[in-house]
Amino acid sequence: MAVAFVAALATFQRFPAGTEALPAPVASLFAGGEAGATRDVLSARFGFCRSGGGSNCVVDGDTFWFAGDKYRIADIDTPETHPARCAEEAALGEAATERLQTWLNAGTFSLESAERDTDRYGRKLRIVTRDGTSVGSVLVDAGLARPWEGRRRPWC
Repeated sequence: MAVAFVAALATFQRFPAGTEALPAPVASLFAGGEAGATRDVLSARFGFCRSGGGSNCVVDGDTFWFAGDKYRIADIDTPETHPARCAEEAALGEAATERLQTWLNAGTFSLESAERDTDRYGRKLRIVTRDGTSVGSVLVDAGLARPWEGRRRPWC
């Protein structure tokens, strides 16, 4: 056991932070099992962002602040809330926002890299998962989001 610890410590001195740069056997020590597996370790108590920036709060159904950074969920498109273009979009957008907040508060989660690091507004693009299931798929299954197709489409 002591040998494994010393080997892991030596590895950290050679590789940058983050398990993606570590050799598979060492990365698996921190991923909770098989190499490439993820272990949900992020959590916070999320409220709603009612104006401007925030800390650990949900802006709308696909955008939230966490630990000082603003995130856009990369695998979905949700109805707009600021402003909604019609009453149906407003109702769906509010439901998506509330569902995202409930999901984030329900337990630990992971932020996984997407095709791009940030969007044109500077938000970090991530796929948000728990136990390997994307919150995006949860919202799509509930009828509160669409899979991301590279652009927004109208909800009205």
